Amino acid sequence: MTDPAKRVYISRPLPAPGSAPLEAAGFDVEQQPHDRPPTRDELLAGVQGKQALLCLLTERIDGELLDAAPTLRIVANLAVGYDNVDVAAAHERGVVVTNTPDVLTDATADLTWALILSAARRVVEGDTLVRTGQWKGWSPTQLLGVSFTGKTLGIFGMGKIGAAVARRARGFRCR
Repeated sequence: MTDPAKRVYISRPLPAPGSAPLEAAGFDVEQQPHDRPPTRDELLAGVQGKQALLCLLTERIDGELLDAAPTLRIVANLAVGYDNVDVAAAHERGVVVTNTPDVLTDATADLTWALILSAARRVVEGDTLVRTGQWKGWSPTQLLGVSFTGKTLGIFGMGKIGAAVARRARGFRCR
């Protein structure tokens, strides 16, 4: 029998290993089965009688939800930020709030460069030509785009993500 003090609600399906480590540790895990944000009613029902909530930034964790879950002891937000959580309301009720800082820094910097290079080298336009059967073969003037090597890169905000983008810029000899 599962310890009643070890009940967890997970608001979305998780990638592997998902809830397996919690279950292996003896937690009773209930997971919303749909790969979409839960409705407010689903979320309120899901936290009933739970001690832990693993949620995403799409879920609003406020006084109403915390009052509906008086046994809740921790809100583990699967997000870098926690703007979706009323931290003061959680603190007033003795609920710990956690997040996952730094987990998206490199992924976001990589995607930033994917967008920069896609725009500079007209990748989407070339992909469209090929997929629609309009590409007739190579031409020296077709979709030339712009070389990014040696250019000046402006970064708005030199936090962790901005710094990661800047590190990647070195490979292109950017200023």
